[in-house]
Amino acid sequence: MHCPFCQHEDTRVIDSRLTEDGATVRRRRECPQCGERFNTFETAELKLPAIVKSGERREAFDERKLRTSFERALQKRPVASHDVDHSVREIINDLRRSGEREVPSRQVGELVMRELKKLDQVAYVRFASVYRKFEDVQAFREEIEKLERDLPGLDALQLPLLGGSKRPAK
Repeated sequence: MHCPFCQHEDTRVIDSRLTEDGATVRRRRECPQCGERFNTFETAELKLPAIVKSGERREAFDERKLRTSFERALQKRPVASHDVDHSVREIINDLRRSGEREVPSRQVGELVMRELKKLDQVAYVRFASVYRKFEDVQAFREEIEKLERDLPGLDALQLPLLGGSKRPAK
């Protein structure tokens, strides 16, 4: 590896460690020419399927777009960034495990909704309203009622979406 400081053609590894998630190796390197030290990170390059858009157009999977979808839905919501990271990794792992070379964008949207449903009900409804193109208040109401039927155990963890409080005020 070239030294980023003096462009010497060879550097040596002085330490290697796994990162917390175990998916990346952090290598501490030193240049024998200028003596500068720097870090590099090594990850496995695994091919993700291409995304087939609604007009049959294909594009490479873009993790930034996925993350942006989460950020928009979760804007001003009390969800920790490490929870979002976990959800993004879950979706990427699901796509890798599928073994498919191409995946419809609808499938990715469904995976995002599955993860948002676990993270935050309001974010889920926000995303679903855009993704499923809700036309009126009734569509919102139906989705919220479906959500409350599907996830009765989450009532204790999150504030109710409709109606009065199900929990006593503090």
